[in-house]
Amino acid sequence: MGTTVFERRQPAASVVARALENTQQSVFWLDDIARPDYPMLRGAYSTDLVVVGGGYAGLWTAVRAKERDPQRRVILIEASRIGWAASGRNGGFCESSLTHGYDNGASRWPDEMDLYERLGLQNLDEMQETVAKYDLDVDWERTGTLSVATEPHQIEWLAEAANFLNAEQIRAEVRSDTYLAGAWDKHGAAILHPAKLAVELARVATELGVEIFERSRVHGIESDRGGRQTVVTADGSVEAAHVALATNVFPSLLKRNRLMTVPVYDYVLMTEPLSDAQLTAIGWQNRQGISDSANQFHYYRLSADNRILFGGYDAIYHYGGKVRAKYEDRPETFQRLGSHFFTTFPQLEGLRFTHKWAGAIDSCSRFCAFFGTARGGRVAYATGFTGLGVGATRFAADVMLDKLEGLKTERTENEMVRSRPIPFPPEPAASIGVNLVRASMDRADHNNGKRNLLLKALDAVGMGFDS
Repeated sequence: MGTTVFERRQPAASVVARALENTQQSVFWLDDIARPDYPMLRGAYSTDLVVVGGGYAGLWTAVRAKERDPQRRVILIEASRIGWAASGRNGGFCESSLTHGYDNGASRWPDEMDLYERLGLQNLDEMQETVAKYDLDVDWERTGTLSVATEPHQIEWLAEAANFLNAEQIRAEVRSDTYLAGAWDKHGAAILHPAKLAVELARVATELGVEIFERSRVHGIESDRGGRQTVVTADGSVEAAHVALATNVFPSLLKRNRLMTVPVYDYVLMTEPLSDAQLTAIGWQNRQGISDSANQFHYYRLSADNRILFGGYDAIYHYGGKVRAKYEDRPETFQRLGSHFFTTFPQLEGLRFTHKWAGAIDSCSRFCAFFGTARGGRVAYATGFTGLGVGATRFAADVMLDKLEGLKTERTENEMVRSRPIPFPPEPAASIGVNLVRASMDRADHNNGKRNLLLKALDAVGMGFDS
C-alpha cells in the first residue's frame, strides 16, 4: 500500500501541539451569535400545520408554508434550541446538488439527472433571492467551490470537467503544494454562516406568524378517527391537520424510518483570524469553498472574518447508533486534522485553532435525502441528507408541503423523491458493516483509488459509500 501526501509531508508534532494548545471544545458558529429564547410548549394547541424540528428543514418548511398561504396557522416545535444541532455546526457550504454530487445521482437516476441539476440550481437561486428579500444576515457569498486533487490518481477524476485547472492554475487560486489539479464550480455553491441562517430563518418565520417553541421534545404522534394528528410533549400537545417531520439525525417518530439512517460524527477545527500577511501567503482571493477528492476527504473555507474552518476526513460511527455529547471530543481526530491542515498550508505555521467541535450527520445508504408520507398523507418527512443538507433542506421543505397538499409537481413526481434507500441492518451488523466500509475507503485512498470487492458490491446494490 502507498502513502498519502498527508503521511508523506507531516508537520512537526510541536507545530500541531502548539496550534491546539488552548483550543476550546465549542462550536464557533453558535458562540458567534446571539440567539433569542422561545418559550416551552405548555398546554394544548390547535393549528393547521405543526413542524417538528428547529433546524433548516423545519425552519424552511415553516417559512415556505406561510409564504404559500399567509393565513395558514403554523407551529414549530424544537426539542432543544433553534439550530443547535447539524444546522448550527456544519461547514457552511450551501451547494446546489440535491443528489450529493453529480456522480452519486447519475449512478442511481441517470435518466433524470438533468432535472435534478436544474431543480438544484433553481433552489439555490431562490435561496439567494430569499436572503435578499428578507435581508438575511447570514454572510452569504456565492463564491463556488474548488475540488482539488492531492494524489496523482485523482487528477483524471477532475480532468473531464469543463472548469478543469492544472497544477499551476489551481495554485494560482490557492497556494498549496499539495494541489496537483482542480476544478472550480463557479455557480453551484455558496458559503454562509450556518448558525446565522438558522436564527434568521426563525426570525422570518415568526415575522410571518409562525409560533416557535423550544426545549419541547416530541414523544409521539397520535391520530384520531377524523384524521387529525396530535404531537405530544412532556408538558403540552398540538393538534393539527398536517405534520412535517424534520428531525434529521435523531430517532424518527415513525417506526418505518428507524433503520433508514445512522448517525456518523464529523469533526471540525476553526483557526483564529488570519493576518493580511497570512492571507497573502495562501492567496485564496476568490474565497471559494474547497474539498479534496479522496474518499476520506477534507473540506475547508474562509469565514467572514478570515478564519479557516477545516474539517472532515474521519467519519465515526458509534455502536448502537446513539447521539451523545461525549462523542464530540475525539483528541486523535483533532490532532490528525491539525496535522493535515499544516501539511496543506505549511506557510501558516504559528496559526492557532480557537475552536474544535463535532456533530452527527444523518447518513442514509444512498447518500442523499429521502422523502415520504404516513398516516394517510397527513404526515410528511424528509431525512438522510448525509452532510449536504444546507441547500437541499429548502427543496425538501417544498417536497413535504407539496405532498401534504396533495400536489403532483416536478419535485414530487420523480424517481429520487418517490423511491426509498436500502435500510441499514440492526446491531451488531450495522457497526461491523460501517467500520468495514470505512476501512475499505481508507484502503482505496492508499491504493490509487481502487475499490475493493466490498465497496464494489455495495455500489452494485445501491448502498452508497462513494465519498
